[in-house]
Amino acid sequence: MINAVGNPQAILLLGGTSEIGLAIVGEYLKKGPARVILAALPNDPLRADAVAQVEAAGAASVELVDFDALDTGSHPKVIEAAWAESDVDVAIVAFGIDGDGEVFWQDQRKAVMMAEINYTAAVSVGVLLAEKMKAQGYGRILAMSSVAGERVRRFNFVYGSTKAGLDGFYLGLGEALRSFGPRVLVIRPGQVRTKLSAHVKENALTVDKHEVAAEAVAAAEKGREVIWVPGTFRYVMMILRHIPRPIFRKLPI
Repeated sequence: MINAVGNPQAILLLGGTSEIGLAIVGEYLKKGPARVILAALPNDPLRADAVAQVEAAGAASVELVDFDALDTGSHPKVIEAAWAESDVDVAIVAFGIDGDGEVFWQDQRKAVMMAEINYTAAVSVGVLLAEKMKAQGYGRILAMSSVAGERVRRFNFVYGSTKAGLDGFYLGLGEALRSFGPRVLVIRPGQVRTKLSAHVKENALTVDKHEVAAEAVAAAEKGREVIWVPGTFRYVMMILRHIPRPIFRKLPI
């Protein structure tokens, strides 16, 4: 239950070793201790580090739940485990894969895997989270999207298309849940400094994961539905969405 001053008492991170997801959890823990459930791959070597990071940030308790995005049949048990001790106030959907766009569009197996992890699995857990939060009458779902899904670009269109699908689903889920109490926030960051993006050349709008976290938590508390990080991207994407395709394909982006 969210306490009297609006702080969550239980936080679920789906994608339990996600750098951005952990930063969001840490931002919430600045406000006070909470039970944290980290749902991560059972063989993920970063699990222990994630637990240590959350404990150091001030979690009241930390639980690990095995979570395989590709095994959608196991997702109901994952969500039940998260809710076993108490209701969950905040659920963060922050799992996904990225990679060389030229590889993914020319490899059927890899393209399907990306679609299943980034989109299908996100829909799977989204439906289950909505069921739980609708029943309890409150809660916040924070879904990690990307500006890559707003105007899908040639160089990573498989990834961009999965984010476009995720984005649309969670915006719709927010509308469906609105009359029942829970709220959904879609987070659209541009390039974020993480270990996975360390090899990518930065641009003027590159942000730190802690900036994404701070903006996400502040927006969720205000009941917002969608944010861009940095906020400038909102106006950049307004322009890019309306550029004719023959011109768009020539842009150096």
